[in-house]
Amino acid sequence: MNPPFVVLDDVCPILATAIHAGHSLRPEITERLALDEEVRFREEDPYTDLLTAVVPFRVVVDRSRFEIDLNRPRGEAIYAGPDQAWGLQVWKEPLDPEAVETSLDIYDWFFQEIGQRLDALAALTPFVVLDIHSYNHRRDGADHPPADPAANPDINIGTGSLDRTKWASLVDRFTEDLATALPSTATVAENVRFKGGHFSQWIDERYAGRGCALALEFKKIFMDEWSGEVNLAHVGRLREALSATVPGLLSEIQGRR
Repeated sequence: MNPPFVVLDDVCPILATAIHAGHSLRPEITERLALDEEVRFREEDPYTDLLTAVVPFRVVVDRSRFEIDLNRPRGEAIYAGPDQAWGLQVWKEPLDPEAVETSLDIYDWFFQEIGQRLDALAALTPFVVLDIHSYNHRRDGADHPPADPAANPDINIGTGSLDRTKWASLVDRFTEDLATALPSTATVAENVRFKGGHFSQWIDERYAGRGCALALEFKKIFMDEWSGEVNLAHVGRLREALSATVPGLLSEIQGRR
């Protein structure tokens, strides 16, 4: 079985992460899970690992969020019931305590590994974390209209835990560069659909003044969220647009050293 996550350690002042890209599960989790693979895949963030390739410093998580959700506080990282999982009944029966502890060990290992690297990076330079996710916009069904575009931008930039005043020029430049690199019909908005989760909050609090987390939510217009079919050319165009923001981010970071 693959490791729970992979860190590509060609360190630079920008880290790109795909912490919900994973789909694999330990056998003891699979045995207790009440969800079929199709439903589980719909709630994960497939193909976001491809978007991390814009920088050489990357983290890609292989394990499904249904095993351990690294974007939630530790006490909520294993879904306890439907209220934590989009109304889904996740488990056939409760997990054994040993299985819970193994999942939480992965959680602790992840934050220890990322913390060690970012601690060293923060001692040298300010940095940015591109916390990359995707989200569903056709929850009513494949044959129903999509969610209101006004409340569901193509790309949502979450900065809810960020000291927005301190990082204003960087966030504004990133937003402008991203919007410029996309087709004119694409929508980029800040904190409209999401404000960022626990991982971004952890970065912004632990590295206040040194680390800037941008929680990026890509609407799943690059794939059919019900069939799972992906348009890889569309993913490639999104990756190119995200790559176009890197020079501006590096310039902003350089100006803060």
